[in-house]
Amino acid sequence: MNDAIARAAPGFRPKVAVVLGSGLGGFVEEVKAVAAIPYGELEGFPRTSVSSHAGMLLLGHVGPTPVAVLQGRAHYYENGRADEMKGAIRTMAELGCETLLQTNAAGSLRLDMPPGSVMAITDHINFTGVNPLFGVGSGNDRFVDMVDAYDPALVKKLLTAAKEANVRCHDGVYMWFSGPSFETPAEIRAARILGADAVGMSTAPETILARHAGMKVAALSLMTNYAAGLVPGTLAHDQTIAVAGSASGDVRRLLRLFLEQYA
Repeated sequence: MNDAIARAAPGFRPKVAVVLGSGLGGFVEEVKAVAAIPYGELEGFPRTSVSSHAGMLLLGHVGPTPVAVLQGRAHYYENGRADEMKGAIRTMAELGCETLLQTNAAGSLRLDMPPGSVMAITDHINFTGVNPLFGVGSGNDRFVDMVDAYDPALVKKLLTAAKEANVRCHDGVYMWFSGPSFETPAEIRAARILGADAVGMSTAPETILARHAGMKVAALSLMTNYAAGLVPGTLAHDQTIAVAGSASGDVRRLLRLFLEQYA
């Protein structure tokens, strides 16, 4: 176990690790904190460079459930490394987390899923051509099964929690693009043909790392814009943060209820 975590919260054993995406860092207000540790004090944790990612690990409880909340992530586009979150994910598994619950900001490919909508991810498409397991090991453990990578039972629990929280929650397939440039209209047309419902620049590599570590995965996307070419207008990161901030209340209620009922 990471020594800094052992010193800050001796004996603490979280069940769920939660990764907070762009504009969703405010969820930490729902956590009854035991300890807060900057990523810079944690061996193997990333150095985040996106302004909306605070780079803080918060240990505590949501209802009866012990959680480890990662307030921000590192992205492939920041340093050209798909395994930027490897140390953090492995630490979560070593702490005892059985589930990785992720959130992200995404672009919608569906007109019935406008900005502000929430989507439970049922599967992903890796459109980047890279993998966080490049160079890992030399045996069969590198060949990770990705069938039901987003645990169907957890997806069902997310959808049930959304209904109870009065939050309309879609479900669909997320496509990972490398970023940091937004996708072109031609790329979005290709994504729709390939079966994607939403696009973004994160989440898939953490899912692969979590599955490699033996963790279950669940994930929510908050639609912050229509993807390029679906409607008139341009795309900007400021828009992502603004929409995520205004719609984050729905995500917070959903996550809180899901974690309170987590068994």
